[in-house]
Amino acid sequence: MVRTYNGRIMPELPEVEMVAQGLRSALVGSTIVSVTVYWARSIALPDADEFARRLEGESITDVGRRGKWVLLTLGSGSGLLIHLRMTGQLILQEERPVNERHLRVLFALADGRWLCFFDQRKFGRMVLTTEPQGVVRELGPEPLEDEFTAATFAGMLARRRGSIKPLLLNQRFLAGLGNIYTDEALWRAGIHPLRRADSLTPDEAVGLHGAVRAVLREAIASGGTTLADTAYRQPDGQAGAFGGLLAVYGRAGQPCPRCGAEIERTLVGQRGTHICPHCQPRPVGE
Repeated sequence: MVRTYNGRIMPELPEVEMVAQGLRSALVGSTIVSVTVYWARSIALPDADEFARRLEGESITDVGRRGKWVLLTLGSGSGLLIHLRMTGQLILQEERPVNERHLRVLFALADGRWLCFFDQRKFGRMVLTTEPQGVVRELGPEPLEDEFTAATFAGMLARRRGSIKPLLLNQRFLAGLGNIYTDEALWRAGIHPLRRADSLTPDEAVGLHGAVRAVLREAIASGGTTLADTAYRQPDGQAGAFGGLLAVYGRAGQPCPRCGAEIERTLVGQRGTHICPHCQPRPVGE
């Protein structure tokens, strides 16, 4: 069984990457023979009936990721994009599910397996389109791509006056980051989340660029982050191990692993935010 993310926080780049990797190894070459939609609003485009009809007989030729979207490339050239949002879960299993109250979409495969989309809170969305790149066109650059250099990042920051944390969470600015890895990267770089983006020095921009890429790579290598209030699992069913390596996220009241100061939880842009007040000095006037 391939089990992916199922949690109360939105999965971020490492978790979605693990989903894509697991499904790629399990689904490429498979054919969809039928689709049953139990919750029509899970389908953003087209309508649920057309969605099911168009997918019948489609082969899956690749599985990838763009930002927080899982992208299934189909034999016809169309793309099926899936955004898990808060509680979306994709499970590939040998037997058809029975009496699953949170089952929203069910894909029957030609080899007898079933790809199930569970979504307790019903926020997840699917898009079937002949132009999949149009769905993700407005996303910012991928932080792990070679083209995303420190110089490129510094130039992006220099043109922005807002606080750095909300900017990093903006998917049109940079794709894939969420609350966990933004807090971790800012702590690694020693930058307070309220710092104005254009106030970062060239050295700070380079440091933050490296911190973002390093924390994402380490999280992927550890299988993502499984927190106490989530049911996220790697494709092989194991919990993601990066939760035990988090330096600040979810550790309010505990000592900073770098300086020993007490980690604080505050709000930045209405998002719960974890900082070390010593390692990440608050900007003057904020």
